[in-house]
Amino acid sequence: MADPSTAELPFVRPFAGLRAVPEKASEVAAPPYDVLTIDEARQRAKAGRWSFVHVSRPEVDLEPGADPHGPNAYGKAAENLAAMLDAGVLRRDAQPSYYLYRLGMDGHTQTGVVGAASLPGYKEGRIRRHELTRPDKEDDRVKHMEALGAQTGPVMLTHRRSKTMADIVGRLTETVPYIAITADDGVSHSLWVVDDDDAIPALNTAFESLDTLYIADGHHRLAAAFRVAASRQAANPAHHGNEAYNSFLSVSFPEDELRILDYNRVVRDLGTLTPAAFLGRVSGAFTIEDSATAVRPSEAGEFGLYLEGRWHRLTLKERPPDDAPALDRLDITLLSRCLLEPVLGIGDPRSDPRIDFVGGVRGLGELERQVDSGKMAVALAIYPTALQDLMSVADASEVMPPKSTWFEPKLADGLVSAVLD
Repeated sequence: MADPSTAELPFVRPFAGLRAVPEKASEVAAPPYDVLTIDEARQRAKAGRWSFVHVSRPEVDLEPGADPHGPNAYGKAAENLAAMLDAGVLRRDAQPSYYLYRLGMDGHTQTGVVGAASLPGYKEGRIRRHELTRPDKEDDRVKHMEALGAQTGPVMLTHRRSKTMADIVGRLTETVPYIAITADDGVSHSLWVVDDDDAIPALNTAFESLDTLYIADGHHRLAAAFRVAASRQAANPAHHGNEAYNSFLSVSFPEDELRILDYNRVVRDLGTLTPAAFLGRVSGAFTIEDSATAVRPSEAGEFGLYLEGRWHRLTLKERPPDDAPALDRLDITLLSRCLLEPVLGIGDPRSDPRIDFVGGVRGLGELERQVDSGKMAVALAIYPTALQDLMSVADASEVMPPKSTWFEPKLADGLVSAVLD
């Protein structure tokens, strides 16, 4: 397969965004396509004609049971996007711009720069990943992008703190934002348009001064964008490397503003073990302390375990040395090596149907609910992965176990998209 590249592309560049108009932004903005169940997506679709779930999850407009990955679904997504354009709910900028995107939640704020990041930069390792992707999920996003002729789900990136970038962003966000809304989950979303002749070159230079960008969330969207670019390059005899398809829609936040929550595990059964035998096996690698209250780990090496209506605090008896590779020091890795694999026989969390994952935003109560209902046998609460560890793993060209990080708050779909023309 051909690679998307040839001409020298800027690391990140402005683009002519497809934006929600301010008066419709609160209705348009929707959670990322992959954090909603189909029932949640259908409820949002019923509540708002212009909710972007009609584009990101088009099966909400098909008959129940219809194939969400069939041609009718992707065709419906394109039809719904066209309807939003025709109605003036979305509007395309006339000239390339950057956009500043601020998220706010529970007193926390983070402000990132929306731009078109270089796919050659991703290929060359200047934009670094920390997760593997699944072909079926890539295929879905490839078909979605091709049907729309657009990238509608931004990839969340992070960069090491840059005073230059921070100063530019601080100055530009002193003005009134183009969009300022609060979603029904309490998260605020603000968007500024950066299109003046001084700010754009300043942001160009600030991005070029960064050695590396790191993928925080959106590995499948980025991998799909790479495949779409390769396909379009192969079909374009006049390819020169500056086409819109050689970049991907991104929002880059400074490292010290991102917030990672815990990403917990629930397991359907204990295999052949009784609860007492299970705890006995666990005690080989962990000290076990009963707890009268829910256990939220307070430091690395500590875990909460919920079994048969009772919480236990687990503490690893031995941890790797501080100079061990970052991947080997991750609590997610240690949990797999010391408990999930040797005690429960779960070798590959990506493919084993016995294990599932619960984002920390849902709280420890969700872990209790799943076990108390009988849906799951045991739940494990995990201390959040540190962003510096994510960066170290990416710098070493390693990959983290699946579902290692849950970033919150999350970007909304629909506020700004990138057209592949």
